[in-house]
Amino acid sequence: MTRPTPEELEAARDRTLDDVLAGGLRVLFCGINPGLMSGATGHHFARPGNRFWPALHASGFTPRQLAPAEQRELLGHGLGITNVAARTTARADELTDEELREGGRVLRDKVERYEPRWLAVVGVTAYRVAFGDRRAKIGRQEPVIGGTHIWVLPNPSGLNAHWTLPAMAEEFARLREAAGLPDARPDGRG
Repeated sequence: MTRPTPEELEAARDRTLDDVLAGGLRVLFCGINPGLMSGATGHHFARPGNRFWPALHASGFTPRQLAPAEQRELLGHGLGITNVAARTTARADELTDEELREGGRVLRDKVERYEPRWLAVVGVTAYRVAFGDRRAKIGRQEPVIGGTHIWVLPNPSGLNAHWTLPAMAEEFARLREAAGLPDARPDGRG
């Protein structure tokens, strides 16, 4: 994949990405919103410093580390991707609280329609705003949407220095185990 130019990245501002979504998924991962690299490439979690794809594999969700361009392969593993807010920005803090709250309403409707077993929101601050739960912490949440359980994961952005990749992968693995999914890696470890 050719890296987008600065002009192409700026032109990606305010675009939207298609969800990687189907009915009955085991886990629907939900980012905060697409970044400019994702908007330019059309692939979720596309920025090279983003740790979503490495954490997904290191936690045993996928048999190998997928590239963002392989995002549709997630469906074969019972996994999908969507976002709280649809529009691309350079940074998540460019979103307003109202955008996040509206995104939470849209996300609830999407979850009710597609009925994944688990919704995994990557980013506790965005989850707190979108779902009106100021006390939410990383891990399993009490509320459910229909029959869908909710888990909040750390934000995989490279800007989130509070979480190392191993710690992030451990939290992803806790979700995988709660979802009853086997370790997909051939040797059971990264």
